[in-house]
Amino acid sequence: MAAVDLGTAEWERSKISAQDINMLRKLGISKKPQALRFPSEESYPTPPMGYRVSFVDHLIRGLSAPIHPFLRGLLFVYGLQLHHLTPNSILHISIFITLCEAFLGVQPNWALWKRIFFCRRNGSPNVAYNIGGVVISVRPTVDYFDVKLPDSVQGWRKKWLYIQEENHGCAEDNIPPFDGAEKIFRRRSWDAEATEEERASTETLMARIHELQNTRGKELSGIQITAYFLRTRVQPLQARKHPLWKYAGDKDVDRLPVNLEVKDLEKLVRKISSLNKKDVVPSSCRVTPFSAANPLPENHPDLVSLPPLPEGGEVEERAIVTDDNQEAPSFVNDPVDSRKSAGSSEGTASAQSPPPAVSPKGKRKRKDVEDSGTSKAEEVDPSRQKAAYDPYLESLPMIKELIRIGSQFIGYREYASRTEEKLAEANKRADALAQKLEQSEAARKKAELVASEAKAEADEAKAKAASVEELQKRLEDDESALTEHKAAQAAREQGILKRLKSQSRRTQNQTNQEFDLENPDNDPLLDALSYLELHGSEIREGVANASAGLSTLFPYFFPKKEEPPTFLALAKSFNSSEDLGLKMRQENMKLLSRVLLPWSLTANNLLIG
Repeated sequence: MAAVDLGTAEWERSKISAQDINMLRKLGISKKPQALRFPSEESYPTPPMGYRVSFVDHLIRGLSAPIHPFLRGLLFVYGLQLHHLTPNSILHISIFITLCEAFLGVQPNWALWKRIFFCRRNGSPNVAYNIGGVVISVRPTVDYFDVKLPDSVQGWRKKWLYIQEENHGCAEDNIPPFDGAEKIFRRRSWDAEATEEERASTETLMARIHELQNTRGKELSGIQITAYFLRTRVQPLQARKHPLWKYAGDKDVDRLPVNLEVKDLEKLVRKISSLNKKDVVPSSCRVTPFSAANPLPENHPDLVSLPPLPEGGEVEERAIVTDDNQEAPSFVNDPVDSRKSAGSSEGTASAQSPPPAVSPKGKRKRKDVEDSGTSKAEEVDPSRQKAAYDPYLESLPMIKELIRIGSQFIGYREYASRTEEKLAEANKRADALAQKLEQSEAARKKAELVASEAKAEADEAKAKAASVEELQKRLEDDESALTEHKAAQAAREQGILKRLKSQSRRTQNQTNQEFDLENPDNDPLLDALSYLELHGSEIREGVANASAGLSTLFPYFFPKKEEPPTFLALAKSFNSSEDLGLKMRQENMKLLSRVLLPWSLTANNLLIG
């Protein structure tokens, strides 16, 4: 029994639900205006200009436009359209790219990919799928992460939509044009294995993978990697400015604009994996991934191995294996400088229109005319072969040939006439286009002149703005310095005022003299200084009077000493611990006794005598 090729029968009207749209909105994929367009009633994809066909289940597993060069290379090497891959295959590629960039610190490695993965047909012997007709699987002999993929994703083929293709100026970043009727041919590249040289160059990467898997207490799993790229909000299958080992957190330029709540993240992980509600979704990886906060170590090896990409969009078709069941030989890279697109097959339909209808199997091809110029219906009756020679009959083939040639000549002449008319019309259009070209060239020169003048004015305005900004900055600095100076001056004045008031109070307490200013200045500092000047004048007058009095008394108290030259020394002389009055009285008594004693003796003698 021959296999049934579903082909375009798989395409039907898209059945995206409100729940799917809400999920895309939560993920931030539909936040950018016009990023997504949802089909209306069409039953076959006809993407608008600048859009491509994708699926909801591809987007939630890490796909975004423009696609990653590694995915572009896989589609080219395997000769596939994007819709040929199943959701589980898309998730395999997302996990592999995340593993390489975030945990191995290298670009997605083509040689490592060939060591781990291969392609196979999806379907039974009696069914050949077109949508999701190819599955990417882990080689049975390779020890790889347990991704816990679901056995099947229900209804994903019915949830197709259009995604905007962003042109980044690089053909390798663009999704190949959509062709829903292109058949899938098994190629030798599906089973391509790494060469001995490639195996040797990737041994360190394989060893690191085994280490990540088997380090006790720090085991890394496929679910952890899946949750990581969903948590970072970076789509692995999108062409990005920076690899994941430079991930800068919430400010990363490649990040989707929204965060995922924990419950939404866990729900999404369970949706795209085989985890059930009882299984725990890891909140973080047991191994710290590389990022801007955890940069690559110094002298980290930079292993670059990318799948080949088409040059100029045209490449030679990869070798096709006609029998899907036969053993495919080792893959050999074909040259890339031919005229045929990768993955295309002869006789495919246009990328923007449904495939043409198949001709009935019983329809016969028209056979070529025999040399005699007659068809079988016009063969001469055998009974006439014995008739006499007839020149008309002999010349009949020639006449028919002449008629045919004449008809062709007339047709050629009419064709030439129509061609001349079209050529004249084309010449007129060419003249009109040339005139418009001249006008557009003049407009371009004028626009360039205006743009040059505008640029000069902008540069001048920019210079003036820079000068104004500099002056404004200087003014702000001067204002700040003035404010600081005023504050310091105010603090200084407060200190002086405090000291003046203190001195004035001390003088007032010692002199018991309080003054009132006749003409106050109403300035606390000047008025305090005036009070201090009044007290100072009083003190100076008192010191002068005290000095005069002490100078007068000094000879009486200190007849044998010389008077000190300064008032302070003079005052200290009288500020002795001894009682100067008592001492002076004692001295006077001694003097009196020396004077009166002789007199008293004389008086006694006189009295006795």
